[in-house]
Amino acid sequence: MTDTTLSDLAAGTVVKPGDAEWDEARAFHSGIGEPTIVVRASSVDDVRAALRYAAAERLEVMVRGGGHSAWGAVPGGVTLDLDALDSIHVDGTLVRVGGGATWGAVAHTLAEQGLGVSSGDTASVGVGGLTLGGGIGWMVRAWGLAADQLVGAQLVTARGDVLELTDASHPELLWALRGGGGNFGVVTRFDFRAHELPSVVFATLAVTGDARPVLRALRDTLQDAPRELTVTYMDVPEMDPSAPGGASITACWIGDDEAAARAALAPLLALDGVTETELAVRSYPDILMEMPAADPDAPMPGFVGGNTLLRDLSDDAIERLASFREANQASVLFLRSLGGAFGDVAQEATAFPARNATWFAMAGAFDIPGLVHDGNRPLIQAEWDAIEALGEALYGNFTVSTDPALVERMYSPETVARLAAVKRDWDPQNLFARCHNIRPS
Repeated sequence: MTDTTLSDLAAGTVVKPGDAEWDEARAFHSGIGEPTIVVRASSVDDVRAALRYAAAERLEVMVRGGGHSAWGAVPGGVTLDLDALDSIHVDGTLVRVGGGATWGAVAHTLAEQGLGVSSGDTASVGVGGLTLGGGIGWMVRAWGLAADQLVGAQLVTARGDVLELTDASHPELLWALRGGGGNFGVVTRFDFRAHELPSVVFATLAVTGDARPVLRALRDTLQDAPRELTVTYMDVPEMDPSAPGGASITACWIGDDEAAARAALAPLLALDGVTETELAVRSYPDILMEMPAADPDAPMPGFVGGNTLLRDLSDDAIERLASFREANQASVLFLRSLGGAFGDVAQEATAFPARNATWFAMAGAFDIPGLVHDGNRPLIQAEWDAIEALGEALYGNFTVSTDPALVERMYSPETVARLAAVKRDWDPQNLFARCHNIRPS
């Protein structure tokens, strides 16, 4: 470790193997990492020093916010922990959020002022990773992606320069941040345009029986539904007593109009096998899930499957998704409605793919001995591959794979070329490779 790059960091900021804090510092939400060092940045200058050190030592950088990313498990490199950079400042509808903040904290702060930003579903997810990957959330049909609400950012480049980004000052770089991942620097502050959000109506509908007619009705209902409504469909196996299995529809309606929400959901509530279990006005922060951190003594099983952004939830797609779930006992099926404001954004306006998609779909079998074995694993993957082929692109935020080949399934060739040109300008040495990596052109 060179004094010329890290000597200005406070004691305890740099954590190395053998230090008393090492096990704590290398743990992330989804597991235990094996980096070369961990830098716990408490200022922009700390970030700059860490990047100078990484460049001098030719070490790749993994930026950690909420810590849900699978990239924390890749050995070596510098883990740059932004946890302390978690400030949240509200000025009217402009919200400035530190790169280490989590969505739960942002939601609670904004709720105090009757505001909201469409984010993910989980309170502990980091603002940074979700936004840079796009960010499909509960208000995606009304407000678009988290990245669509991004109006500016503070970015530390691979050279250690600190840039203030707007569409006027750095349009191409900000374009790349809206869905291009963590390839272009360390975002130490995100600037969002928030929306009025006094409350939401949240509904949960239990589903029993054949999924096919329910999914068809869900598709047809959302084609003309008000933009205030976003829904998910989930069918999960019984994994343990604390996580009951079964199928359900959850719905989020912007505002406190229970009658309007109930009217929008009426076609679903009229179906055989669909039962209302909750429909009530709630605070937006209260609907965000709390996901327990990974238990090193009980690692999650592997996952055979994937996700895709579907232009249409066709009868063929419904049949394949329902059949996949039925054929694999320990499998999960998840769908989220898109369209509306998500589709209003021109494809070339952001790096995020498939603006023509109306549904996001994910399915996979948990790789549990006795249920999945070497003989049927390729067959399960082939079933999923046939489903993915119906879609437009893969959503990077919803994969736990670190396979570099996924980039070609996430973006069009034209988008990859444009991202690679931005990468060449701002990170020609590919310091930021611990992500769905765009290589410099």
